[in-house]
Amino acid sequence: MACELDYPRMLNTYRQRELREGIKLRLAPIATPIQDPNDVVEAYRRLITPKTKVILCSHVVFVTGQIMPVRELCRLGVEHGIPVIVDGAHAFAHMAFQRDDLECDYYGTSLHKWLTAAHGTGFLYVRRSRIADLWPLMAAVHPRSDDIRKFEEIGTHPAANRMTIAEALLIYDAIGPQRKEARLRYLRERWTQRIADDPRVSFAARLDPQHTCGFVTFAIEGVEPQALAAHLWNRHRIIVVPIDYGGVKGVRVSPNTYTSIEEIDLFSRAIEDVLAHGLPA
Repeated sequence: MACELDYPRMLNTYRQRELREGIKLRLAPIATPIQDPNDVVEAYRRLITPKTKVILCSHVVFVTGQIMPVRELCRLGVEHGIPVIVDGAHAFAHMAFQRDDLECDYYGTSLHKWLTAAHGTGFLYVRRSRIADLWPLMAAVHPRSDDIRKFEEIGTHPAANRMTIAEALLIYDAIGPQRKEARLRYLRERWTQRIADDPRVSFAARLDPQHTCGFVTFAIEGVEPQALAAHLWNRHRIIVVPIDYGGVKGVRVSPNTYTSIEEIDLFSRAIEDVLAHGLPA
C-alpha cells in the first residue's frame, strides 16, 4: 500500500511486481493541500485489509514538499502487524530529526539531494529484527544473516562517489541540522510571503511548519507550469521543476543553503512580474 503522491520509481517497483508476481498495489487517495495529517492516516487505514503486507510512505512528498505524518503511519502499521517502508529522499539533511522518533521498520534515502553528496549515493536503515528475513537484492555470501552489511553486495562500483559522503557529512555537521533547517525555512518563507496573498497563487502544501520545510510547489492561475519554468530559465537563468503528477500541477521551488538572498529576491521579483504582466508573448 502506498499513495498517489509517492515517487514514481518506488511505485513502479511494485507495479512490476504486480505483473511478475501477482501482488496488488493499493494507492490511498490524498487531496492536496493536506489540511490535517490525521486525514492521511485515515486514508491509509481505510485501505488496510487482512492481505496488506507492507506500507510505503514518503517522509517528505517530492511533488509538493508536504511533511507526512510518518510516526503515526508507522504506529498504524504496528497496530495491524504491517511493516512500514519510509522513502526519505527529500527529508534527510533537509529537516532535523531522529531516526527513532519515526518508529519505522525501513528507511531509505538518496544522499545527492539535500546532503549534496555525489550521485549514486544513499543509505538504508533496517530495524535489526527485520534484517535476517530481508533478502539482499544482489546475492550475498550469507543472505539470511542479521548483519546489515549483507546489503552492500552490489558488485564493482566507483569508490569516488562513496568517498564524497564523508565530506558532505562534515559540511552538514559543521552547519548543524537545526541551523540548516532554520535557514531552509527562512529561504522558503522569504519568497512565499511575497506572493501568498495574491488570490491567483496556490500552494500544493500548507506553509506552516508542521506541513512544509524548505521547498514547496506553487501554481499561478492561468499559467502553465512548463511555460513558467521555461520563462524563468530563459529570462533569468532560474531553474525550477515543472510538476504535473498525482493531481498536482505547478512549479516546485527548492533552494538550498548555497542559495543566496539575492537569488531568492531575484526569483521573487520575477514571479511578481509575471503576476503583474503575465508571461511574455
